[in-house]
Amino acid sequence: MAPETTVSGEVLAIAPGFRHLVVEAREVTNGPAGEAGSALLDDAVRRLRRRLDGRAPHEDPHMTAWRAVYTAFGAKPSRTRNSAEALARRALTGGGLPRVNALVDAYNALSVARLIPVGGEDGDRITGGMRLIRAGGAEPFATVAAGEAVVEHPEPGEVVWCDGEGVTCRRWNWRQGSRTGLTGETANAVFLLEALPPMDDGELMAAGAELAESLEKLSPGARITVHPPR
Repeated sequence: MAPETTVSGEVLAIAPGFRHLVVEAREVTNGPAGEAGSALLDDAVRRLRRRLDGRAPHEDPHMTAWRAVYTAFGAKPSRTRNSAEALARRALTGGGLPRVNALVDAYNALSVARLIPVGGEDGDRITGGMRLIRAGGAEPFATVAAGEAVVEHPEPGEVVWCDGEGVTCRRWNWRQGSRTGLTGETANAVFLLEALPPMDDGELMAAGAELAESLEKLSPGARITVHPPR
């Protein structure tokens, strides 16, 4: 069963229209996505270009909304961009989208195609439920810097996803931690799709259904559950 997810009142105070959707994938097989994953990512970039029609990613209404909430909790959105905007910029500026593994490629493709922040976690490495809170500043965040495993701490007031052991994603959806990342050993995964107005529940559900379809193709036999928006 997917971990319970909760959003604190402090977070809702700065983003009252925030909604998230959980896609649970059990009994997955993860590894290089190969040609299927590359095709998915290439198609996502084509869809992104059609959607933007010459605009910059931050000019998309959904990205504009995310920039506003980043500013509301003290982040500088032009420096620490939400994950969808950062991926879109990378896709459009010649760097291309990274090829990581089947599960990561699937959610990166969806994020770029629909301009929605998406995160993926190893469900077996999540301790207890997942909470979206404003950090106190002492919470541990396991990450990698200069090729070495390190533990950082969020800034007080920063919006973070966390579980019983510490932070799983900093600055809302800016950078995911290494402790719960999706690897070749992942058998059960949890994906978080995050939306702000003007994206409504119908669009959020459509995004969840599309991710489920991609996961079923890249990991045949996986058991996928799309939970309603919360």
